[in-house]
Order: sequence, then C-alpha cells, then structure tokens
Amino acid sequence: MAEVIAVVNQKGGVGKTTTAVNLAAALAESGKFVLLVDLDPQGNATSGLGIKYQELEQGLYHSLAGQTRLHDVVHNTAHAGLRVAPATPDLAGANVELVNVEGREKKLDEILSEVSHAYDYIIIDCPPSLGILTLNGLIAADHILIPVQAEYYALEGLGQLLKTIELIRSNLKPELKILGAVLTMYDSRNSLSEEVMNDLYKFFPDNIFRSVIPRTVRLAEAPSFGQSIFHYDPSGKAAKAYERLGKEFLERFEKEE
Repeated sequence: MAEVIAVVNQKGGVGKTTTAVNLAAALAESGKFVLLVDLDPQGNATSGLGIKYQELEQGLYHSLAGQTRLHDVVHNTAHAGLRVAPATPDLAGANVELVNVEGREKKLDEILSEVSHAYDYIIIDCPPSLGILTLNGLIAADHILIPVQAEYYALEGLGQLLKTIELIRSNLKPELKILGAVLTMYDSRNSLSEEVMNDLYKFFPDNIFRSVIPRTVRLAEAPSFGQSIFHYDPSGKAAKAYERLGKEFLERFEKEE
C-alpha cells in the first residue's frame, strides 16, 4: 500500500505546489510509482505537469462526488511512473457540496483506498486554506510535509496549522505524523532567510529537512511550460535541490521501515 503524504500550508505563495510537483517528479525519477493528487481548485499542480485542466471532462471532483472511479480520471505525465489525479474548476464547488454529506472529511481517504495498491507514494497538494478539502487531505494522509517560505511572515499561521493537526490526531486520526518542514525560496544572500531557518527549529526541532529549496527564476518559470524542474532545467540549482530532497525523503521512510 502507498505511503500518503499531504503537502500543506494554509498560507499561499510558499512554494507548496512547486514542492508537491517536483518532489513527486523526483520520486518518479528515482524509480518509484507516484500519484500526485491535485486537491487545490486552482489546478496549478495539474497544469504544472502539462495537463490542461480546462479541457478535461472529469477530474478529482467527480470521484469525490461518487460519479466515477478515481482510476478513470488519473492521467499520465511526461515522467514515467508519475500520474496525476487532476483538479478541474468543479472542485471549488466541493467546499460547499461536502458540508452536509455524512463522513464528508473521509471522502478522499475512501477513493484513495481504491488505488493505493498501485503506487509507492501518493502526494496530495492541498489548497492554501484549512477548509473541508484540506481536512480531507490531512485525514487521507499518513504523513504531513510543510513547505515554509524563507520570508518574514513565513511562520505566521504555522501555529494554527499545528493546532489543526493536533485536533485531527486527537479526534480523527491519532497515527497522523509530521514528516517534516522544508524551507523554500531560500536566498543565501539574504540574512532574513537564515533567521527564518533558525526560527523553524523552534517549531520542528527534529523535523526539518536538510535539503533547502533555493529561489530561482527557472523554478518559477517551469510551471508556465507545463514541466517539472527536472525537464525544464535539469542541470540547474533547483533540480539538484529537489533531487536531494527526494533522496532525503526516501531515507526517512527507509529508517521508519
């Protein structure tokens, strides 16, 4: 059965989707079978891997609504071993439609259980909020990965996210674990980046990834070409950083086993 990892931070613009896409690509490049679940109605993880979500007839929403099997909406990508459960514009409606549904917080968990046997890892790109879709992502997950931007306001709201995770552990899923935090948009020329990293250790004394993701123009450009950084700029700093993150990620799971 796949290990399920939710990539989550309710603050937008922290490199969450970039990390979900490129970590998934890094794992696929290392020979793993990976499903990237785009749980964000904006569909950036979907388009970032070259899939035009505006043209899709069905996506993740239709599986959550019970209209089709998840297997039938999954798409291949340019990376062998990496598939995407795409977001379509309909997914925005799920925030409202799921409110009165019994067991609404477990819908994603239910549909992922149908395909879990086919993958080594399932990476969920959660929306930048703590609404019903993100709650579904957290409950479906075994582990949580939190990207944190190397900026002044980066740690704002992190305490709220950790409280939400604690509530889920207490009431719904006691086995949910924080895999760690990864620092994104790091600029070594900026002393503020160093300060944010030091502050992070207060929140995650034992759970910060050594791999740090730099701020680069090429990394920012890649999604507009529908490519991961490994295809857009394979020899660049960002590709090397996500390759290191993928290796460190796998090492953590090997230790657990």
